[in-house]
Amino acid sequence: MKVNAVNLTETEYILPGNRTCLGCGLSIAYRHILKALDGQVIVTVPASCLTVLHGMYPITAVNVPCVNTPFASTGASATGLAAGLRATGRKGITVLAIAGDGGTHDIGIQSLSGAAERQEDFIYICYDNEGYMNTGNQRSGSTPLGAITGTTPVLGKRQNPKDIAAIMEAHCLPYIATANASYPLDLYEKARKAKGIKGTRFIHVFAPCPPGWQFPYSDTVKIGRLAVETGLFVLYEVKDGIFHLTSASESLARKGNLKPVREYLAEQGRFKNLTEEQISQLQDWVNVRWQCYLERSANPPKTSTLSAGMTD
Repeated sequence: MKVNAVNLTETEYILPGNRTCLGCGLSIAYRHILKALDGQVIVTVPASCLTVLHGMYPITAVNVPCVNTPFASTGASATGLAAGLRATGRKGITVLAIAGDGGTHDIGIQSLSGAAERQEDFIYICYDNEGYMNTGNQRSGSTPLGAITGTTPVLGKRQNPKDIAAIMEAHCLPYIATANASYPLDLYEKARKAKGIKGTRFIHVFAPCPPGWQFPYSDTVKIGRLAVETGLFVLYEVKDGIFHLTSASESLARKGNLKPVREYLAEQGRFKNLTEEQISQLQDWVNVRWQCYLERSANPPKTSTLSAGMTD
């Protein structure tokens, strides 16, 4: 049954009150991820905004077990948890590794890549707020071109972000998806789908950050939707090597009416120093990527291109 706002489970795993910022995109995403996994989960988290949400021992705002792990070792921690469940014969529990873009694109990519190459059995979710927000908004490998951060305070970042989903796809995983906190039901469905698959599953979640991106706390959902509507963030999934656009991106592909990137940039203070040349560069970058997604969606392979598989 396709989930909607009416039949979404009423059980809450994030308890009332936590230490995240107002309008936190992560908290919206995490709420729906835990619902999708029915709370039958062991979470492992590196240093990040999510450790702030969980709270300081012995108090927590989340009603699931959580292991705090060093910044670089989320993939290794998840590997150990999955091995422990197998060794003790525990079934029906999902290991969920969840880290920010700093802990995924940069510091944690070594342990994640190693675990993915071995096809360890867990879900890895990167919640992407495009910077090291928990330590003062330093630039990360996910920070977009021209964004002002604590370490790029005047000219902004000079490079486009890494395509982390494409990097993970190169590991031949059985399931890869992108999602967005502003489209929570799409995220819920993808987390549910990932739960039923063996091997390393990877979901990249766009998580708008009001204080870091400098927009009003009430505009989180609006900003996340603009990212999709302009093509800056595209919703899709790759299951067994087969690519599909999903949700709003699938609809936009049919209609062919992306909004100008300028509309998204104008809503955020972090882009206030962008030059016209940089705006043009960003628009060209989006146009090229969007065309590639359209071509890939229109020409899927006739059979699965997945070459790696889960072995016991």
